[in-house]
Amino acid sequence: MPAAGRVLLCSVTMWLLLQSLLLLASCLRPAAAFPKGCYPSEEEGLKTFRCSNAQLTEVPRDIPNDTNKLYLDSNRIPFLPRDAFRDLPLLLELDLSHNAIASIESGAFRGLAEHLRSLDLSSNRLVSVSKDTFSNLKAKVNLSNNPWLCDCQLQELIRTVDLAAGSSGGIMCDSATQEEHVGKAFLQVIANADFCNVYKRTTDIAMLVTMFGWFAMVISYLVYYVRQNQEDARRHLEYLKSLPSKQRRSEESSTISTVV
Repeated sequence: MPAAGRVLLCSVTMWLLLQSLLLLASCLRPAAAFPKGCYPSEEEGLKTFRCSNAQLTEVPRDIPNDTNKLYLDSNRIPFLPRDAFRDLPLLLELDLSHNAIASIESGAFRGLAEHLRSLDLSSNRLVSVSKDTFSNLKAKVNLSNNPWLCDCQLQELIRTVDLAAGSSGGIMCDSATQEEHVGKAFLQVIANADFCNVYKRTTDIAMLVTMFGWFAMVISYLVYYVRQNQEDARRHLEYLKSLPSKQRRSEESSTISTVV
């Protein structure tokens, strides 16, 4: 083979080898940064990141920011902090079901309002969540199979979110402000009861009782003050009666004018 041919063949071989090494490096570097049990894939043309059943105790970092579907289900995550998903602007679906989530900080889903269309929080340990947690979210939300406290706050939350189809029946009263509602479906309960009106009536009654208490205290003080003055005036008049008549008349006039 001519020398020029050998040089060309070596150059092509080296170029292909270099490209192969670069491709291998690009595949290995992200994989090394992912938590054990997490891996990227593509499903139905959408970039997916799966961390199902990976024994996670927090939302992992270094999730590719072009992820469209994120699966963090069946882990041990107990808490969602503020801005937990702020670097995922293209996220469409978020599955957090079957975790140990008992608390969600306000702003945890900030940055997802524009694109997120599905949020699964079913089978966690949620008891009470502020309605502001899901402010501006347009996603369908699954809140079923959590140990909910049925009260005014849950009622306001349910009115705020767009529940996923078929999930409303799984929102049960594990505890409630009224004992007879425990064990019942929340939507069934609020069909016949308004927790927020009950709370308002209770607050109004408490205010009335407080005002009545203050009014009673003021009246009691006025009665005591009048009686005390009357008693002082009576003792003074008795004292005047014991004085000589001329001095007594002068003192009585002074006392009467003072009382009047």
